[in-house]
Formats: sequence, structure tokens, C-alpha cells
Amino acid sequence: MSAEFKLDVVNSHGIEESELISSRNGEVTLNDRVNATYKAFNDIRKQGNGSITNIVTNAERRAFTDRFSRGKRGAVDNSVYLPVVDDEKREHGSGKKAGPLLSGTAYCISSCSMILLNKVVLSTYNFNAGVSLMFYQNLISSLVVVALGLCRAVSVEKLNWKLIRVWIPVNLIFIGMLISSMYSLKYINIAMVTILKNMTNILTAIGELYIFRKTQNQKVWTAMFLMIISAVTGGITDLSFDAVGYAWQILNCVLTASYSLTLRRVMDEAKKSTRSGSLNEVSMVLLNNLLSLPFAIFLIILLGEWEYVINVDVTKLPMFWAVATASGFLGLAISFTSMWFLHQTGPTTYSLVGSLNKIPISIAGLVAFKVPLSLSNLFSILFGLFAGVFFARAKLS
Repeated sequence: MSAEFKLDVVNSHGIEESELISSRNGEVTLNDRVNATYKAFNDIRKQGNGSITNIVTNAERRAFTDRFSRGKRGAVDNSVYLPVVDDEKREHGSGKKAGPLLSGTAYCISSCSMILLNKVVLSTYNFNAGVSLMFYQNLISSLVVVALGLCRAVSVEKLNWKLIRVWIPVNLIFIGMLISSMYSLKYINIAMVTILKNMTNILTAIGELYIFRKTQNQKVWTAMFLMIISAVTGGITDLSFDAVGYAWQILNCVLTASYSLTLRRVMDEAKKSTRSGSLNEVSMVLLNNLLSLPFAIFLIILLGEWEYVINVDVTKLPMFWAVATASGFLGLAISFTSMWFLHQTGPTTYSLVGSLNKIPISIAGLVAFKVPLSLSNLFSILFGLFAGVFFARAKLS
């Protein structure tokens, strides 16, 4: 019986299935138990103990066979699902490869489109209400984030007064940063705005040195010196130079640097003011956009922009509202795509792509708006773009 039973088992249970139910992590599997049983039977038979034949009845044999068959079916079931797991792994692997490319492309497209559309609204349509445009864009962003939060598509931290009080200083700087950016775009071409934005890196590095005692290496200071030269030469050679626009852009650089430095200090305190003890990027996007709305309404009334918006002819054009609405969605898209891209790659690739992204923005701005250029101004723009990329590389070294 023992030999016949063993032969049947070997014939019905191939090598591949044996491997499927082999021991993992030191666990005893069905195959191990069967082998142990065979060994016990053989030892007893060799010792001449024939009583075991009488004890093992046909019913017991059937029960043992049934248990073994169930184990075998389980092994076969596992083998059926294994190709699915492999497919999932292959799909996941291809997703990993495609993720950085898709997220990086989405980030670049949304960033370029946002700047170009703001330039269209403020310059081409000659819209002189930057605060109102900011209010409209932030309102769209707030509504979309709230809707996504209600649908549980994103995780949003519940707001409370303690968190709002902590976040207000950051939000005020954020509002100033957006308004100054819009007014600078109204008066300066996109290429020069991009070059002058390099000054933000210099101010941030100086702020880190004095506030956080963070020193920079020699390459970083060299890159900053190159950026200063590019900004000065760019302004001198700019054929469409506008003092008001340059003043707005310098203010924007100061506020942008202040925003990043203040945000770094406030974030830890803000996390303590939340119920969960954490504050994700989506919640910060909602905080910035939602809290800016009452301040924007105050400024609109104070500056008399509401009368201008009601009476100006451009607000009666459907295409104007289409472009303004698109810029609002793109503002939110930048927030999400930057988070997506940063999660897919890391700070190193994110910083480099952010610097390289200035090149297509500058070229698109020069071509789309037919900016008058001289050879010296073009050289200073290219030099400034090179200095920005060199700065990113130096920071990461």
C-alpha cells in the first residue's frame, strides 16, 4: 500500500506544483507533512510492524487523500493566480518608468501655460485689475480642492481657528507675491521676468545664511554672482524697459524669498495646530487660496477695482472669462503636478527641471508676444538661463 500510494502521489503531483507549495519563511507546508508521513510508514514497515496495516482503514485512507487533494487544489489555485500577480508587477514596473515622464511633462506644461495665460489676460486684454484676477483664480482653486475633498479624492485637513491664526502671516506674503507677480507680468516681457526671478534664489540663500545659519558652497555663490550679472545686463539691454514693472518684479523677488523662508518656520508650528498632527500639501494649497479670498475682497474695495471690473468692456467678452478661468485651473494644476512630480522623482530632479523649464517659457514668451530684442539683450537672457541651471546644479552638489 505504501509504495502504491507514494507512486500515485508522485504521478499526480508534478515538480512545478511541488515548488508552488514549498516552504516559505520557515513554515511547514503540506509537502513537508506528506514526506514525513511516508518516512514514518516506511520506518514502521521496515521494523516489521504489520499492525499498522490493520489500523489504517479505507475510510482513513480516503480522509487522508481528501485532505491531500484539497491541499493540491489550493496549490493549483495559487498557480492560477501567480500570472496575474506577475502581470500586476509588470504593469506596476511600467508605471514606475512612465510616472516621472508623465508628471514632469504635466508640471512643465501647466507652469508654462499659467505664465503665458496671465500675460494674455493682463497685457493682451489690457486688464488693469490684478487683485481681482488673483481673487478669481484663488476662488476656482478653493472650490476645486473643497469638491475633491468632499469626494474623498484627496485628503484635506480640517481647518480650525488656531491653525488659521498661525497661517495668516504666510498667507499675507502669499497674496503679495501673487499680486506683484501679476503686475510685473503686465509691464515686463516673460523672458526678463524669468531672468529677474533668479534674484529670488540669491535673497533666499542670504536669508538662510542669517536666519537658519545655513552656509552655501563656493559654486552656489559663483552661480549667484552670474545671476546678478545677467539681471543687470538684461535690464540695461532691455529695449522694452519699464521702471514700474521692474519695481514690481523686485518686490516679487523679496516676497517670494520671504514666503519660502517664513513657510519653513511656520510649517512645524502649523502641524501642531492640526488635529492629526500633520499638514499635507493639498491642505496648504487650500489654506493659501481660501484665506486669501477675504483679504482680496478688502483690497478690491480699497483700490476701487470692483467699479473697474463692472464697467470695463473686456469683462463682457466670453473669451476673456475662458482664458481667466483656464488660468485659475492651471494655478491649481501647478500645485498638484509639482507635488506629483516631486513624489515621482525627488528634490534633485525637481529642481533641475524647474530651472530648465525657464528656457521654453522664455522662448515662448519672446515668440508669442513679439518682444523687440537686441543681440546684447538676447545674450543676457541666454546667460541668465545658463546661470539659473548652474545654480540648481551647484545647490545639489
